[in-house]
This record gives sequence, structure tokens and C-alpha cells, in this order.
Amino acid sequence: MTRRFAPFALLLGMFLSVPGTAQAQEARARWERMCQIRAEKFDLILPTAMHDNDLDMWIVVMREGLLDPMWEALGRGYVGDWAYYVFTDQGDRVERAALGVSGYRLEQCGVYDYFGSAAELAAYVAERDPQRIGVNMAESIGGADGLSYTSHRHLTAALGRYGARLVSAERFVSDFRATRTAIEIATFAEAGEISREIAERAFSNEVITPGVTTLEDVAWWMSDQQLARGLESSFDMPSVYVTGPNGIAATSTDRIIQRGDLLMLDWGVGFLDFYTDMKRIAYVLREGETDAPAGIRHAFERALQVRDVMKAAIKPAATAQIALDATWAAIEAAGFNRVEFNQPSADPAVTDVVIGPHSVGNWGHGFGPSLAFFNPTRLTYELRPTTLLSIELFAFTANPDWGNAKIRIPLEDDAIITARGVEWLYPANSRLLIIK
Repeated sequence: MTRRFAPFALLLGMFLSVPGTAQAQEARARWERMCQIRAEKFDLILPTAMHDNDLDMWIVVMREGLLDPMWEALGRGYVGDWAYYVFTDQGDRVERAALGVSGYRLEQCGVYDYFGSAAELAAYVAERDPQRIGVNMAESIGGADGLSYTSHRHLTAALGRYGARLVSAERFVSDFRATRTAIEIATFAEAGEISREIAERAFSNEVITPGVTTLEDVAWWMSDQQLARGLESSFDMPSVYVTGPNGIAATSTDRIIQRGDLLMLDWGVGFLDFYTDMKRIAYVLREGETDAPAGIRHAFERALQVRDVMKAAIKPAATAQIALDATWAAIEAAGFNRVEFNQPSADPAVTDVVIGPHSVGNWGHGFGPSLAFFNPTRLTYELRPTTLLSIELFAFTANPDWGNAKIRIPLEDDAIITARGVEWLYPANSRLLIIK
């Protein structure tokens, strides 16, 4: 079979054809943006997050070969042995120290007050006499759980009597990460637009030739786009799949795309320290067709109607659970049927619905408050303005062409919660893509 991989020489040429000065300018531009993000997070978000969680100090421990998930957000830097980022509440401002961490970019960024050796940790902490020291131990959020067992023992011993004052910083990390500054929102919106552009090109005749192209060809093409643009992902291989009367038939395999296929993809990109999560849907026209069959178009329209209800219902709330309850009430009042995940009813007269609006931003499934059933702890977190959410749903609608088996239509795009409710950060999916 024909495969549409970009030849290695072509990919290499894409990099080598760019002058060194242009490469340096792009690298510097990305570094400068991350520095600005860190400066505003430290100045505007960090003090309130520490106050709200009653932390006097936050210590992030790293060692060579075992970097904390917060390494990028805190400024990167070279870690040769043990190292610590230490943040101390000083009232209106948080003092920042990097002990045992070094590097030109970290130092030139200008967001740290003091650079010292790792050996200074005990004296540095004792001088500030914190009562509650947050460390990255977490039951529910992996990105806030970077302190290993050995690192915890090491830190406790190094701090002496202050080792008994360590507490989990899980909720604090969620507040710090999920409360957004303007430049973070702008950067995440850019990541979303990049994701959308690549996804919609992937589901077009630029990439797909029916009867020739495989599902994995599409996934590898998308991965090549990430490589060429210096993008990452928190989801590894893009999920490119075919669905039919019996559900998902194949995902990112050597299954050849055929006319009449209903294609879907689920993926996201990593741009700077921001990660997206989105889905797209396409229909491959049969010979003589000019549009998708009526049953498929109807199912897609029903999913859009569910999303419209969700978008209007989700508002800031004291807890994400309150927002979720209001959203389900609105969905059911609109005549849709609530079901468990991937368990649609047999009633062809109703559209069954599952929703999972979840935190997004610094990972595909992010750090902050979540309305998703798979994030129970974060249902208890406050849903504040500037929270980034992936507005995700699955709508199951009967298709007469499939003997009334239900089409599973997934919709997912990234948005921001404002005082007004849900606002898209790029054009959300509003059409069924067509492959000729």
C-alpha cells in the first residue's frame, strides 16, 4: 500500500533551509514569551494562591534526571544534583530563590531574587521560619505530585525540625496553574488555532486519498507537522479512527480509509508550556455523493444542539460540581437523555448524552477545576473566571441507515470561562468535514 510519510530528507531540509539567525530568533521569541508568562504568574497569581491555601513557603525539589513537572513553568535551568525552587510569602509579594539551579536563560529571565547553592537550603528556610511549607505531593493531580519518595526523605532530613511542617500543595498548584493571566490566554489561544489548522488539514484531500491512505498515515502526517513546527503533545499518537454501527472499528492502524467512512480524530498540541485537546469529524463521500447522508448530518446537528445548551449553561460557580449540576439540568430540560459513558439507550427517539468538560491548559487534561466525571476531586474546586476548559461531549443519535444503531458524535474544543460564561478561544467545530 502507498504510505504518505514525509521523507526524512524533506523534514531535514525544512530545518536546514532556515538560516541560523532565523532559528535563533524563534528560539529567543519563545523564551521571551515564557519569561513574560512567569513574571506575571509570579507577580499576579502566586501571592493570592499562597494566601488562599495558607502556605508560608513552597519548595519544589528536583535532581538531575528527575525533574518536577513544574520545571518548565518555574524557569527550567540546569540541575546538576539536588536543587530547589523556594517561594516565600512576603505579604503582597512572593520572594523567589533558586538553590542549586543555574543557567543563562534562567538567570537572564529575571524572575528570581536570589541564586544560591543547594547546601544553603536549611539555613535559608530557618531564616524565614515558615509554619506551613507546601510540597508537590498530590492524590489526584499527577502534575502536582512531583516529589518522589526518596526526594521527600531527603528534604525532610535536610530541613531538620522544619521537615515536620511539610503539607500537600495539590490545591495550591491547581490554583496557581489554572488562574490565568492575559498572556497565558493569548498563548493558549494560539496553540488552539495551530491544533485546529493541522487537524482540519489532516481531514482533507491534501492528506487523504480514499482507498489508498491508512488511518496511521494520517496520524503520522500530523506527527510530522508537530515535528516540523517544534510542537509537542500530551497524548502521544493522534487518535484517528473509523466509527460505524458497531462503534469504533480501528484507531490509527493500517486500516485503509474507504468511501462511506465516518472518520474522527482526538488530539492536541504542546506549544511552549500549553497543551490543547480537541476533536474533529469527517465523512468520506461515496461515488456520486455531494454531501454526507441525512442520518449522519442529523446526528451531527443534534450534537451541536447539545453543545449550545452546555455553552449557555456553564458559568463561574463556587464549585465545579454546582456548574455541572446546572449544566445537566439544562441538557435534560432541552429533551436530551443522560447516560453513562458509552452506554447509549436502545430508544431511537432520543439522543443520549455524556459530557466531560475538563480542565485543560498545561496538559491535555489539565490542573484546574473540572466538570468531568473522571476528575472527582476537582469537582470540589471553585470554577473561576480565566479557567481554561475543554468543552467535551458525546451525543448518540439513531441512524436509519444503520438499522437505527446510534452514531456516537464527539465534540470537543477548548474555551475560557469568563464572568459571561464559556467563550471560545478559536473557531470551534461547527461543520462536518467532507473528504471527496
